[in-house]
Amino acid sequence: MPSRRATFWRALVALAIVGVSFYVALTTPARLGLDLRGGTRIVLESQDSPTVRADAAATDRALEVLRGRVDGLGVAEPTLARSGERRIVVELPGVQDPRKAAEVIGRTAQLTFHAVTAAADGPDGSPAADGSRVLADPDAPGRHLRLGPTALTGEGVDDAEATLDSSSGRGWSIDLSFRGTAGDTWARLTADAACAAPSDPARRVAIVLDDRIVSAPGMQNSVPCGRGIPGGSAQITGGFSADEAHDLAALVKGGALPVPVTAIEQSTVGPTLGAAAIQASALAAGIGLLCTGVFVIVVYRLLGLLATVALTLYGLISYAAVVALGATLTLPGLAGFVLAIGIAVDANVLVFERAREEYTKRRETAPGAEHDLSRPLRTGFAKAWSAVADSNVTTLLAAGLLFVFATGPVKGFGVTLSIGVLASMVSTMVITRLLAEWAVRRPAVARRPALTGIAGTGRLRSRLTRRPPRLMRHRRRWLSICAGLLLLAVAGIGVRGLDFGVEFTGGRVTQYTAARHVDADAARAAVVDAGFPQAVVQTTGDAGVSVRTKETGDDQQQRIQAALTKVTGQVSLESDELIGPSLGSELRNYALIALGLAVAAQLLYLTVRFRWTYAAAAVAAMVHDVLLVVGLFAWLGKPVDSVFLAALLTIVGYSVNDTVVVLDRLRELRRTSPSSDRSELADHAVAQTLPRTVNTGMGALFVLISLAFLGGDSLTDFSVALLAGVLLGMASTVFTAMPVIVLLQGRFPDRPRDTQPPHPSSPARPRNGAVV
Repeated sequence: MPSRRATFWRALVALAIVGVSFYVALTTPARLGLDLRGGTRIVLESQDSPTVRADAAATDRALEVLRGRVDGLGVAEPTLARSGERRIVVELPGVQDPRKAAEVIGRTAQLTFHAVTAAADGPDGSPAADGSRVLADPDAPGRHLRLGPTALTGEGVDDAEATLDSSSGRGWSIDLSFRGTAGDTWARLTADAACAAPSDPARRVAIVLDDRIVSAPGMQNSVPCGRGIPGGSAQITGGFSADEAHDLAALVKGGALPVPVTAIEQSTVGPTLGAAAIQASALAAGIGLLCTGVFVIVVYRLLGLLATVALTLYGLISYAAVVALGATLTLPGLAGFVLAIGIAVDANVLVFERAREEYTKRRETAPGAEHDLSRPLRTGFAKAWSAVADSNVTTLLAAGLLFVFATGPVKGFGVTLSIGVLASMVSTMVITRLLAEWAVRRPAVARRPALTGIAGTGRLRSRLTRRPPRLMRHRRRWLSICAGLLLLAVAGIGVRGLDFGVEFTGGRVTQYTAARHVDADAARAAVVDAGFPQAVVQTTGDAGVSVRTKETGDDQQQRIQAALTKVTGQVSLESDELIGPSLGSELRNYALIALGLAVAAQLLYLTVRFRWTYAAAAVAAMVHDVLLVVGLFAWLGKPVDSVFLAALLTIVGYSVNDTVVVLDRLRELRRTSPSSDRSELADHAVAQTLPRTVNTGMGALFVLISLAFLGGDSLTDFSVALLAGVLLGMASTVFTAMPVIVLLQGRFPDRPRDTQPPHPSSPARPRNGAVV
């Protein structure tokens, strides 16, 4: 009865989760990042001014001003948020001209109104003690005006609107309206100006924006002396174009920034690149999931089919969780979503392999139990829970560090990977279990236990049972080989060096698509002739060009684009990424901190869950995997950027994930056979978990190979890093972690925590080399 009651509640929870997920997926659109829908992303950093410190409060005030300016630009669904104490992240979907966006939103826009006191011969530098100054006359090139102190600031402006006056021929202008007492101040300012003679410069009022007179209108004869312009309104004229008038109106209406801001990061992605990335990732996910499903069905038959159904629902649950939380789905986020499929497979494989063991054991010890499939399945879920929880926690630790230390799209990878890990546990422990327990209770299934996939031991397990490996006899040899590979990796880092991306060095990378085939030498020569001899020019695909330079302005990028156009035909901007040198140094430090904390977090968690010797061995294997992947990228000359950092932190989680499963089995064998030789126990732990390692690795490899070949250029290096990490993680568990454990246990032996006689359902003590 308790089992039925638990099944009822499990079914209720599963139906509720799936039902809510369907509803959310159908009614809530996904929030796509700029790398998927196209647009411009600008990171601004507030700077101290002579009078105001750029703290969090000042940055928040600047954020509100910028929000008003962006609203004035008419951008659909813009996003502005403070990051840290001094930074503001601005995302402008659909904006393909970062130069214009940065110019409008980043200007200090100190709007002031002044009385004109006289004509002047030339500028006299800084404002005088009384606040007067000399600035150029916008209506008469070469002439200057002496201005009185500030009479009114932009704080008093209530509204600003660009208008076209076609009747008078003045063209575009900006109509201003003032709030409160500012209207009275404007009336007094214009009243004094109206009293001057028509030819006297004092009859004019100067409107100054960022130390430049944008307009100095003279008072018309209709303006009465001593009364000024009533109604609290004004008009800025100056021969503006339509775009200039609208941009100026947005600046004035937004108000003045309380502190100056500087753009330290800027990236632009074309809409076609994002659409192609979505299609490629969706295709990779579909093919990867299909291949994984077929593999699981072939290996585990009926239960594999039910697990595939659960995996499909896992995808639904993960997607619904992402959109329900309002998380931004980025390109690395899509990769994290696809990668989590492999993690979801892992939990199912752990359960089914445990169930196979329990079924074989009961069939040998209890004649007639071959038709009882429910008990082995329940025991499989119960015994797999510890390994599932521990392995997923290690992955969550890495994903959490990505969320804390990464920026931009890579942060989205951490979010989707975390959601995927949690959803995989729900999928396996709730949905798969519900479907599997229902299926094995059917009389038709009970009469055909082989149909379920857990009645047979599998070819690999049978071979390991007949001839168990004696790997730990040669543990020093394996460690010597691992040390040699590490030396080769370190040599690659020292000899070839690491090709750090602009995220870590600062600079600019611009990608273009040409109208025809691109010759790499011709494109490189054109960029050099344009005045950029240090630029790194590479071709991508048949018609793609990537140009990497030191930090350059937008004018220089226009020169590069014009130079490429001459040799490749018309080129279109696909992406543009600018990172300031200070930010690059900071991100590089954050990357090192994130990796260091990942190692420390894994070490601490595993020490608590197992023992320090186990933790040290697992971390040694993980560091081994990370260094080998870094060395591989050094030898291949592939870029080390923020996406590579995401791959490394994923490898950290995945490597420990694989090792934890073997550690969990070794701990179990140690408790049930406390006096057995440690090398023999390590060999048995490897043998008993090797089928799971192979099957899980195959599931992940299907997905990653699909991403590598179908995910597009932006995900190829990411997939290569993870492919190497998965393969190395499978090998390092056996040839690095286990030998290290045997050596450490030999020098620092422990007393098992549980030395009670084994439970009847626990594995028997290994004898004569037999695999239990």
